[in-house]
Amino acid sequence: MRGQGECSQLARFKMDTQVPPSRTVLTTGEKAMPILNRSTLAEGKFAVEASAASRLKPVRILQIGDGNFLRAFADWMIDVTNGAGLFNGEVTIAQPIPRGIADALSKQDGLYTVLLRGVQNGVAVESSRVVTCVRNALDPYTQWSEMLTTAQDPSLRFVISNTTEAGIAYVDEAPVDGQCPANFPAKVTALLLARFTALGGTAQSGLVFLPCELIEANGSKLRAYVLQYAEAWKLPAEFSAWVQQHNIFCNTLVDRIVPGFPSTEAKALYAQIGYEDSLLVAAEPFHLWVIEGPAALTGALADEFPLHKAGLDVVWTNDLQPYRTRKVRILNGAHTASALAAFSAGLDTVKSMTDDPVVAKYLNTVMFEEIVPFVPLPDAERRAYAETIMERFANPHIRHELISIALNSISKWQVRVLPTVKDYVAAHGKAPTGLSFSLAALLNFYDGRFVEGGEYAGRRQEQSYPIRDSADVLAILSAAWQGATDMNTVASTLLADTRLWGENLTQVAGLAGQTAAALVRIKAVGVKAAMAEL
Repeated sequence: MRGQGECSQLARFKMDTQVPPSRTVLTTGEKAMPILNRSTLAEGKFAVEASAASRLKPVRILQIGDGNFLRAFADWMIDVTNGAGLFNGEVTIAQPIPRGIADALSKQDGLYTVLLRGVQNGVAVESSRVVTCVRNALDPYTQWSEMLTTAQDPSLRFVISNTTEAGIAYVDEAPVDGQCPANFPAKVTALLLARFTALGGTAQSGLVFLPCELIEANGSKLRAYVLQYAEAWKLPAEFSAWVQQHNIFCNTLVDRIVPGFPSTEAKALYAQIGYEDSLLVAAEPFHLWVIEGPAALTGALADEFPLHKAGLDVVWTNDLQPYRTRKVRILNGAHTASALAAFSAGLDTVKSMTDDPVVAKYLNTVMFEEIVPFVPLPDAERRAYAETIMERFANPHIRHELISIALNSISKWQVRVLPTVKDYVAAHGKAPTGLSFSLAALLNFYDGRFVEGGEYAGRRQEQSYPIRDSADVLAILSAAWQGATDMNTVASTLLADTRLWGENLTQVAGLAGQTAAALVRIKAVGVKAAMAEL
């Protein structure tokens, strides 16, 4: 649900480019399924929703990223808005890396199915939609001239991307004529230079960038790196001025869990929808796209790209920080506060947390009594969002592994949970019981040792599990736990270590004492029993 989320992390709002699965193998006597393409879709025999698959719309969007997330998120939204008659544009999808699905998309004429399954407002939801807005797909590493032609098209207005969190970074790379740059911001620089040269650097030729990478200030950072490449490549000053004055780099926040291709159900799903689609992608119904634009232009941009008018949960704003705080505190904070405790209690998935009576009670208490009251939004809004999160946690169609959420939990707790603890202390004079317990459960989860191969591992019910964090963090935790017998000492030592938290947590009123007491009980009776005692 994509740190920006655990998006989905699952997909974690990551660009999970993948080679499509092989065709379904038919047994003797089975009738061959039609393959999804524009000819078979035009026959109108399929049990799915689809907009008119017209090829008359202009390509107004270049999408750099062909993974499950963008196809089930941005492209799905564009298709819905086209279908509502509110937008008139198609998408060219470009692979961000040499290995991708451009060929597979081309074989299906750009078509694929989005399957939505989950619970909304207590009601089970399931729907299928063929996305028809993708005009074509390119591999820029073999089709660079076609990429440049797309960038030079006067109809082009928006660029959407998801190249993983590591994609928006500066890497020293010199331009090579006729060759696609490897680095994403370098690609953007080369594409913008081609557009600037072809269209004369007019105000009207500027583009709007909507990066979906899961880093804070994604648009601002992309813009900064483009300008850095322009300087390194000694591009004309007029080009840099055009980039700064007439191209808009929006910061965005995205949220939807996208598990991807449902391989174990593919055969049954094909029978249900009436055709074979190796690019089918499953997702949850919930979606949120917050787009931060310049204050003077936000309204005009929203009118240009009116996804919100199609009934989609898309917010145009000049300040997305309240939405980021809501997501980080409630969604991500609840994940971090509960996942390690639940895993150590013997559970494996987020869904199992909502099914277990002890863990579910703990999760609800932490969510609604300790986290939600300190999110700086109107109470009705923050509680409604939290209720939505609880429904998403309980989605039976999503298998979100707790051990995957556990990655880098020290820094996650510091960013996602500690601010809420401090707000609670300011209001009540002491640390909250549930979130203090979450810190004790975290320390307990990190009770491990280095094993053969250099991996740091813990033990759960006589089984080993991996503990993944930075080398420095693991060294600190390993040293604190080596030969430890006094849990009060372990807790106070680790909470006081500013290398872990950026500050001395023993100075937070009541936190060290409650954490140490909880850790003592966890070691004495186990995580679940200690949780039940709260």
